[in-house]
Amino acid sequence: MTPDRTIESLYEELVKEGIIVRCPQIRLSEFEGEYSYLGTTLRQANIEPMPSLSDVRRLVTEFGILPLGSQAVHEQAPLTKSILLAGPRGTGKKMLVQAVCNEVGANMFDLTAANIAGKYPGKDGLKMLIHLVFKVGRELQPSVIYIGDCERMFKKKIPKTDPTDPKRLKKELPKAMKGVKSDDRLLLVGTSRCPFDGEMKPLCSLYQRIILIPRPDYASRHLLWRRLILKNNGVITNTLDVSSLSKVTDGYTPGHMLTAITQVLTERRIQTLSKKPLQSVEFIAPLARIDPIYKEEEEAFKGWYAKTPLGKKRAKAAQADDDDGGGGKGGKGGKGKKGKKKGGKKKKK
Repeated sequence: MTPDRTIESLYEELVKEGIIVRCPQIRLSEFEGEYSYLGTTLRQANIEPMPSLSDVRRLVTEFGILPLGSQAVHEQAPLTKSILLAGPRGTGKKMLVQAVCNEVGANMFDLTAANIAGKYPGKDGLKMLIHLVFKVGRELQPSVIYIGDCERMFKKKIPKTDPTDPKRLKKELPKAMKGVKSDDRLLLVGTSRCPFDGEMKPLCSLYQRIILIPRPDYASRHLLWRRLILKNNGVITNTLDVSSLSKVTDGYTPGHMLTAITQVLTERRIQTLSKKPLQSVEFIAPLARIDPIYKEEEEAFKGWYAKTPLGKKRAKAAQADDDDGGGGKGGKGGKGKKGKKKGGKKKKK
């Protein structure tokens, strides 16, 4: 479609149109959170735990950063073309996308419905947009194609008043993704805070991997409060009860915590820290104005994931592990006389 144009001119056009965007300097290490040591205990009680923030960081590294950053890893590892980051608001989904781009030096193509609204209109315009993104992305790889609120592409009903036309890429994007080969370091990353609003089958066929991002647990909240306060020029002393603050903020995300901290740690408050140390009660008023993420909302994500093909496969594998592990003497005993009789019948035949 563009045989007579240079990659530089195509890149310049996408930058001017706001399709290629500049990422803030965010590293993966800034997505902080502790490992959950209760996972095994919960599974023994037949409760499937949400992944910890440490698990999320590991999975993003495994499926995103390592294959994009190294051609050798990309060729040897199983091909991952697309990832869906699903979780409540404020859990750091877009931050993770930006961290992936920064860690590997990738170009970020923003195909979020609101960003491409009114750009490259019509069927021919849409084909040109997809052509430009994938041509420039392949030529200047590694590349990340980002879609925010990606479930809207597969919603059954879109309000007529919505000017963004979120279903615009529904047919063309999956076609283009089928053409991604093992030597193309291209990654499609979608983020969603309500994946259950979209149709399951097309959503799961477009996104190979689904990573759930949970609310922070107590250990992660304790770590986040300390790190975020220090990062915003605060000082932690014995008068600041971080443990109690972590307990009462169950359901609050890192985004909520950062909002409360920036409201408390104004320039004037920072100047008075030496005379009047920080206290945990100061953060309660700003937090009270924010709606937390309730457990029911997190359970909705777990319930949705359990119905996806990946979730069913995982549950089946976990069930098989339980059956093998729970066998013991009983497992061997099950193959007793009946097993021998069957064997005997086979010999007679």
